[in-house]
Amino acid sequence: MIETFYAAAAIAIVATALAITRTNVVHGLLYLIVSLLAVAVMFFALGAPFVAALEVIVYAGAIMVLFVFVMMLLNLGPATVEQERRWEPARIWIGPTVLSALLLAELLYGLSSHAGQRVAASVVEPRAVGVALFTQYALGVEIASMLLLSALIGAYHLGRREMNSPG
Repeated sequence: MIETFYAAAAIAIVATALAITRTNVVHGLLYLIVSLLAVAVMFFALGAPFVAALEVIVYAGAIMVLFVFVMMLLNLGPATVEQERRWEPARIWIGPTVLSALLLAELLYGLSSHAGQRVAASVVEPRAVGVALFTQYALGVEIASMLLLSALIGAYHLGRREMNSPG
């Protein structure tokens, strides 16, 4: 599984670099999601399937929902949708698709080559995760919640200003 870990790490680095360098928000988000999925594969390769599942559910899922929420809140209208279609050719999907296919292939390879071996994982109950999050990691949870709240308030005010502007 060490090959799977290193391959996922390489994909995560490439996808993160592409996410940072994209000027279009949607393109950057596609690469960010691939990067988060690669990190989940890395956790799985390290023998932490529960953390890998949390990575996919919380980060990749929550970021997508937050992004869609902000786009709906800003309500850019049909003219912006048409402009976005002109800016986004179908070839933009090639990069994220290739990186995601590589992730899927290495995950399948890792699962098939170690089919006889059991992944070193222990059962973690949700109660234990909750206790750890609100005792040992309480500061991190509060900082993340404040960051998300400030982003939500900022998105609301940006969208509100756009709706109230004359024109």
